[in-house]
Amino acid sequence: MKRLILAVGLLSLAGTAFAAGKSCDVLEKEIKDKLEAKGVHHYALQIVDKAGNNGADGKTVGTCDGGKKEIVYKRK
Repeated sequence: MKRLILAVGLLSLAGTAFAAGKSCDVLEKEIKDKLEAKGVHHYALQIVDKAGNNGADGKTVGTCDGGKKEIVYKRK
């Protein structure tokens, strides 16, 4: 039982590390596809440096490049 819990824990950490390592272009395309599938129009996605974001207008909808950058959603 302990081995099962350990295995599940390690797999969840590996999955999180893999998702955080996505390139910004790939993640931006995935987000666009999801928004368009839901019928969302008139929006902009912007890739910004996480450290230099300084409160960019909009809502952060994803992080990429190992957590160094954010994808910000803004409704037009």
